[in-house]
Amino acid sequence: MGAVLSGRVEGLLQRHRAAAGVEAAAVYQAPGRVNLLGEHTDYSGGFCMPAAISFNTLVAASPRTDSLLRMHSVDFGESAEVDLRDLKVPSAEAKTRWNFYCEGVAWSLAQEPGIALRGADLTITGNVPLGAGLSSSASVEVATATALLGIAGQTLPKVRVALDCQRAENGYVHGSCGIMDQYISACGVRGNALAIDTRALTAELAPIPEGLRLVVCNSMVTHKVAGAESPYAVVRREVEQAARVMGRQLRDVSLEELTDARGSMSHEAFLRGRHVITDSARVGLGVACLRAGDSAGFGRLMTEAHASFRDDFEASCEECDLLVRLALAMDGCLGSRLTGGGFGGCTVSLLEAEAAEGFAAAMKREYKAATGVVAQVFVCEIADGAGQITLP
Repeated sequence: MGAVLSGRVEGLLQRHRAAAGVEAAAVYQAPGRVNLLGEHTDYSGGFCMPAAISFNTLVAASPRTDSLLRMHSVDFGESAEVDLRDLKVPSAEAKTRWNFYCEGVAWSLAQEPGIALRGADLTITGNVPLGAGLSSSASVEVATATALLGIAGQTLPKVRVALDCQRAENGYVHGSCGIMDQYISACGVRGNALAIDTRALTAELAPIPEGLRLVVCNSMVTHKVAGAESPYAVVRREVEQAARVMGRQLRDVSLEELTDARGSMSHEAFLRGRHVITDSARVGLGVACLRAGDSAGFGRLMTEAHASFRDDFEASCEECDLLVRLALAMDGCLGSRLTGGGFGGCTVSLLEAEAAEGFAAAMKREYKAATGVVAQVFVCEIADGAGQITLP
């Protein structure tokens, strides 16, 4: 355990003692993620290539003798509790609160055959930036699921945990996410992106070479994915319209077939479908590049993915486009793109390792000069998925 993580864990254990009045039985973590290729493809049965990163949610947990789930958020300075025997799905109009993500996970896990949860005290903290497209919500969900299962002495396959957390966000929080974020948070592998087949729910390792680094730049423009009228939900409906017209999932549709049918769908649905088809295909090309040692080719695919996300999906923003332009003009940058749901958030750039730190400093300087805003810039480590932390 590194010094930074060790300090975070020790601070969390102290907060848990104060909030719950007992020592934590265990601490669990689940990471955020960046996505390198295949954006908005996961609810179309397509392919995507995310990587778990070393920014995560930590949950200190202790069991209770009753059926209460008591939650304390260090970051929000708030507490909430609910009886596990009386979980009720909030209305779609209810204002989303941080505790809904935790409650939703308990609600979803309770639907698993053979899984019996028990009351628990959870103290939660995270360093995944909120609303930045790095999947802070999935990180909270998967960390909570891992903690609730651990405290109850129960186990589920990691892919099943991911599906339960997706069900929590879709059915309890009313967010229209696909499976990618929860999958990579649960199943990530250190040093590797995962090329995920979201229909088969399988993945193959896509090793990121030692000589490369991923650098995340936060535009500081936040986005919103929950709610029926969020931009994310609107573009998802347009993707689904294209699939309905084609009569099958877009991963099974060629560009020629989509073009032939464009008169039967809205112009927006055609553009969204074209992005989904081409970006899903880029995942397979990306795996081939990494296996062949063609880092420059992989970087070009990332940059092409940004152009598609910007022009066909229309989910970028002026600030993220600026970050991509600044990145591509710098020495050592092989590719750059907006990552996550879009409409703000972060870009991810592929850097030669020796250039990464200088690139990060230059990006902060150049972005501030252009916008007056100080961007958050991180040189990321590619991390493992969710699990229990071994305490010192």
